[in-house]
Amino acid sequence: MASHRRPKQPSRARVTVLTATAAAAVALTSQAAQAAPKPDKDEVKSKVDKLYEQAEQATEKYNGAKEKQQKLEKQTGELQDKVARGQEDLNKLRDGLGSLASAQYRSGGIDPSLQLFLSADPDSYLDKASTLDQLSGQQVAQLKKIQGKQRVLSQQRKEAADKLADLSETRKEIGKKKKQIQGKLGEAQRLLNSLTAEERRQMEDDDRASRGGDRDPGGGDNTPAPKPGSGRAGAAFAAAQSKIGTPYVYGATGPSSFDCSGLTSWAYNQAGVSIPRTSQAQAGAGTRISSQSQLQVGDLVLFYGDLHHVGLYAGGGKVLHAPRTGTVVRYESINNMPFQFGVRL
Repeated sequence: MASHRRPKQPSRARVTVLTATAAAAVALTSQAAQAAPKPDKDEVKSKVDKLYEQAEQATEKYNGAKEKQQKLEKQTGELQDKVARGQEDLNKLRDGLGSLASAQYRSGGIDPSLQLFLSADPDSYLDKASTLDQLSGQQVAQLKKIQGKQRVLSQQRKEAADKLADLSETRKEIGKKKKQIQGKLGEAQRLLNSLTAEERRQMEDDDRASRGGDRDPGGGDNTPAPKPGSGRAGAAFAAAQSKIGTPYVYGATGPSSFDCSGLTSWAYNQAGVSIPRTSQAQAGAGTRISSQSQLQVGDLVLFYGDLHHVGLYAGGGKVLHAPRTGTVVRYESINNMPFQFGVRL
């Protein structure tokens, strides 16, 4: 027979011990959380610099995708125009053949082979010698024009469809890169917000000192006189100089804001020279200069192993560039970043 005895209740002392233990665990957890050291200014700077670098890498990929989108939109539009014009031409050819059939009918009846064409695709019988033998020379020429036009239109329609599919994927890629950039920048801002006003001021002072201030390389800081650039390089550099103090904005190409490759492409465009949009593409746009000692004012200068940053050589061991979010177009020591090579256009 099953027992119906009530389970033994824990004693008051046991409850008290358990409650005290749980409270102690919560207190220890709270103390551990409170004891977690706040990252100091140098740690925050290191993390923020890394996040900005990752954001710039994503920005150049975003720029490349945007450039691809623009090209695809142009190519797709041109193909669609060609298809529309080709269809008009095809309709005219068919109308012409229909007029020929009407003339035959009025003169005594339509040729059986021509009658077949008017009710079906000419590709289905044009290659049959027996049919060709029944057609006049004028009819054969007209049918071959139609056949050729149909083949061209089919190819153009397929090409346009492929371009549209590629365009759709590119737009998705742009959206992903944009979210990635915004995520990195948001994380960097949260870290900066964790600092006190004094710590942020110290970071700005350290940053200014590390880049040697914002003085013009020829402005009395004991740097050697820069080698003169070529006419168009000099013109591009002068254009970039006119934008000193303009804010950095990712994906921007001027004239009121720039990212790194946006500044260099805009500057050279002012000098009448068209160069690619992204830093990686700009790296192959001219003659490579391996040694810093051979650089001239206005040469492109590429940084980092993946070439995700570019600026203009300013002479005196400095570069004029758009550094990153939160900064403006400015001068900086060329040695503050891992220099790869220069490019002379």
